[in-house]
Amino acid sequence: MYQGSCLCGAVRYQVQGELAPIQVCHCSQCRKAQGTAFATNIPVQEAAFTLLSGAEQLKAYESSPGKQRVFRVHCGSPIYSRTSKLPGVLRIRAGSLEGDLATRPASHAFTASRANWWELHDDLPQYPGFKP
Repeated sequence: MYQGSCLCGAVRYQVQGELAPIQVCHCSQCRKAQGTAFATNIPVQEAAFTLLSGAEQLKAYESSPGKQRVFRVHCGSPIYSRTSKLPGVLRIRAGSLEGDLATRPASHAFTASRANWWELHDDLPQYPGFKP
């Protein structure tokens, strides 16, 4: 089991089971939503995700049709996103998890739109759009 929280600690959650590999997304929406060169996401089954506190303090923003980004209103921490294209799956923001993780990044997606000021220096597979 893993636990995570927002920056101020009002929203707390847990994830049951092992974590899938981390997906590194370089699309312009993820960059703007995170305020960084990329987002690090871990897909989890919605049934494995439990909000422990702060559910009423979360807001969802539909950044594109069918895609919601869920964040803590007060401190601004992104917690997860969901898309209607993958029902029952949440993409947890890896940085909101606490403690050491057994999982590691598996690939880079949307490298065609990555920030020109961030170089990739690893051997992970790179995909110009969605991972096939």
